[in-house]
Amino acid sequence: MAKKNQTMVSEFILVGLTENPELQSIFFIVLLWIYIITVFGNLFLIIAYRFSPNLQTPMYFFLANFSFLDICYISSTVPKMLSNLISGSKTISFSGCILQLYSFGVCGGTECYVLAAMAYDRYNAICHPLLYTAIMNRRTCLHLIAGSWVFGIVNIFIHTVLTFQLPFCDNKINQVFCDIPPLLKLSCIDTWTNEIVIFCTSGLVILCSFILIILSYIKIISSILTIHSTTGTRKAFSTCTSHLIVVTIFYGSIIFVYLKPKSSYATYQDQMVAVMYTVVAPFLNPFIYSLRNSEVKNALAKIAPRCGTEKH
Repeated sequence: MAKKNQTMVSEFILVGLTENPELQSIFFIVLLWIYIITVFGNLFLIIAYRFSPNLQTPMYFFLANFSFLDICYISSTVPKMLSNLISGSKTISFSGCILQLYSFGVCGGTECYVLAAMAYDRYNAICHPLLYTAIMNRRTCLHLIAGSWVFGIVNIFIHTVLTFQLPFCDNKINQVFCDIPPLLKLSCIDTWTNEIVIFCTSGLVILCSFILIILSYIKIISSILTIHSTTGTRKAFSTCTSHLIVVTIFYGSIIFVYLKPKSSYATYQDQMVAVMYTVVAPFLNPFIYSLRNSEVKNALAKIAPRCGTEKH
């Protein structure tokens, strides 16, 4: 049954972070700095991997790809947020909403499996050190990254098609960007089918990759506990801690938003969680991986003077 008369929607209105003009200026400055720091922070990690011989390992190959994904991920939402904050307009075109949802979804789904691939890499490094180079060869790494992209693209394509075939009775999205749960609430018809598809396919992407990570770390921890050397144990844990922190922030947020019924969608609460996994998580990731990793810090320290010399 229709909620009310269906209207032709040519654009959507994003509620945004605040209605207060003074707060909008503050949010614009904060978001702009977060965006700049995130882009450059992740770029530095990519450059460190590209130009440092010591970092030419599968672990840093996955990290460089994850950094590239983070740049794409935050760029799918924040520039539009900044544009709306500075202009005072909160609109996004129908096609713009489709593009934003699709690009955001591709990056989010792909990140799930890249994080799982990173856990698999750590599992092989710690549990099968003698076979590590044979298992995690260049071809395997490329296949894992390519497979992550394929899963991400196919998953969000299904959701995008199903979501934008719905008739919409309203165009006001109670979110800071175009996302599936708030769009479903605008539909004139029952979205039970969409919710089931979201739960099943998102569950496949989110929970399956999360379970792979959990299983990898169960094996990793059991292997670490058999290491009698304190130094060896500390080193093994240090290579996994950064990844675990990123996994906790990322998966905790998206599971909270996507694996629950539409009826329990709480506007303000879900907006804050959405900001956590779309803005805060990509912002924190470069710091988590660089500040906790001496090899990355040393690589960046060596590259910086070299860049300065080349300029002169």
